Amino acid sequence: MKKLLSSAVALLGLTAIMPQDAAAQTKMVIATVPGLAAAGTYIADSKGYFKDAGLDVDIGSLASAADAMASLSTNEFQIVEGGYSAGYWNALAKDFPIITAFERGSRPTNHFIVVPEAMRDKIKTIKDLKGHSVAVNAPGSLTIYELGKMLETVGLTIKDVDVKYMPFPQMAVAFKNNAIDAAENIPPFVNVAQDQGLMFPIAAIDDTLKPVPLAAIAYQINTDWAKKNQDAARKFFVAIARGTRDYCQAYHHGPNREEILDIMMKYKVMADRSLLDRIPWQGRDPNGRLDAATALDIQDWFFKEGMITKKFPAERLVDESYADYVAKTLPPFEVINKDDKLPSCR
Repeated sequence: MKKLLSSAVALLGLTAIMPQDAAAQTKMVIATVPGLAAAGTYIADSKGYFKDAGLDVDIGSLASAADAMASLSTNEFQIVEGGYSAGYWNALAKDFPIITAFERGSRPTNHFIVVPEAMRDKIKTIKDLKGHSVAVNAPGSLTIYELGKMLETVGLTIKDVDVKYMPFPQMAVAFKNNAIDAAENIPPFVNVAQDQGLMFPIAAIDDTLKPVPLAAIAYQINTDWAKKNQDAARKFFVAIARGTRDYCQAYHHGPNREEILDIMMKYKVMADRSLLDRIPWQGRDPNGRLDAATALDIQDWFFKEGMITKKFPAERLVDESYADYVAKTLPPFEVINKDDKLPSCR
């Protein structure tokens, strides 16, 4: 697993946290699904916020958080970050020591149902997807939930389409090769493909799914590790919140926009800096607060579709104590660029 090294320590609008002696640092391994939603992690790493907190953090990449629940439960990873998946509930059903601890992405998600040029005249609406192949990134993933909920808005179900599975970057290639008729794709891959004329949106998830999902991308933690390392776990999420707050200032086109673009380019969030600067960014909560209603709605859908066998109360799905700790530890968040009207990331 490649180690992503921290660089200079900086802080935007927050009280400085003194770095601890390197010899006392707690080692952690986290696994992330790369993309805009990982910006808080990349910023915390690049700006030394993990090091400030006395943490030595290795960051690995995943295609989907669904792939990592077993590794999280055995403490191979202490943290996994990505979208909710059926794998999370199935792990809970096995009494694995895991829980959702912190928000990683909320509206706007900028997720879209897209079609290739060859299907633009045949598939113009969600209802037109019936009988067609539609790609999502992984079985039991957040995207299959979103696709299923989108289909239900027009009286269809997930069984009315032919679901295919492939990583987001491969969907544009599949469109070129006429291998699939439609897909759900996410930034930055959907934006690059749209610019290249390979994908054409027919529906936006944010415009259709109401009132949830509000926050469906999260950090999940090994609870056995967290109990033994409570101080380190709390400090990890403070570091993440610091990175997230920097992201939020840049999201609102604040004075650090260029710095955050530099960091996202460094971590290869996108290859095209100008495209990254002009596409809409995903929403975040500056304190990492999660809406349990989102998890409960996803749970209900997975259960209805037979993808999970057991449901849980909200307190077993989400541990709000880390967001509470962040809110008490860091000063209230205020957007620097008061002229920016974007509603999220506040």
